Amino acid sequence: MIQLCEWQQQGQFLSINDQQIFTRQAGDRTAPALLLIHGYPSASWDWEGMWHELTQHYFVVTLDMLGFGFSDKPKNVDYLISQQADIYEVVLQQFGVSHYHILAHDYGDTVAQELLARQLDGNSTLSINSVCFLNGGLFPETHKPLLIQTLLLSPLGPLVSKLINKQKFAANLQRIFGPSTPPTPQFIDALWQLLNHNNGLAVMHKLINYITQRKQHRERWVGAIINSTIPIKLIAGAKDPISGQHMIDHYRKLIPHADVTELPTLGHYPQVEDANAIIAAYLQFRLSRTKQITKQIT
Repeated sequence: MIQLCEWQQQGQFLSINDQQIFTRQAGDRTAPALLLIHGYPSASWDWEGMWHELTQHYFVVTLDMLGFGFSDKPKNVDYLISQQADIYEVVLQQFGVSHYHILAHDYGDTVAQELLARQLDGNSTLSINSVCFLNGGLFPETHKPLLIQTLLLSPLGPLVSKLINKQKFAANLQRIFGPSTPPTPQFIDALWQLLNHNNGLAVMHKLINYITQRKQHRERWVGAIINSTIPIKLIAGAKDPISGQHMIDHYRKLIPHADVTELPTLGHYPQVEDANAIIAAYLQFRLSRTKQITKQIT
């Protein structure tokens, strides 16, 4: 495990729109670029179990989105998905990336959908070569939020965020992990630390607005998956009560020629619950696509 303090030490801060954004990158800069997009309410450290292996194959770029992790968490921001997508594009440009692949989770899936939609619109100077989604609310109609998420989204949100403590936070995490792959005390400690950094609890009720944004922009964001011409993959834990088996089934119905790897024992955080399984599935996805392209060329 990469300890949280080490993760922070090996990153850097970039100033974007007068906000400090924590970023990390590693790997050969001449290798294909891979962007890792984290979920809610965690941060880029979610990827630590996959980091070493992925950086052997790719130039890996990640960051803590505005309002998350070690990045700034201003109280006077609306936290729009489109703003988070803007930040990713700026960071990629600053690292000299013009073509890239995406591996996303949870809230990050929605950001990836917005980036995909921009590519379809012709409104991006960057090119996405493939996207891989992990568990997340790809379809608002299948998303089943936890009670705490529903409360945060309600008018009681600011009060609810003040009442969250580590014990309640840990209990909610337990509910969304697979029964045979529960979160470790170290993982809970690290996420709680990240959540509290820069007084993050104070903006949780603002960040949760992504659930409303998904409904508002459903046609655009679901359409981005359906209409995309690049390789798209879903790797998902079936035991996830928020976006598990029911979401996987819906994905297969809606997405033409759906490429899905279903992990029957894992929950909402598959990359944390079994990093090696996700690495294997992801590398297989990329390898199979490379072989297909090679066949087409020859």
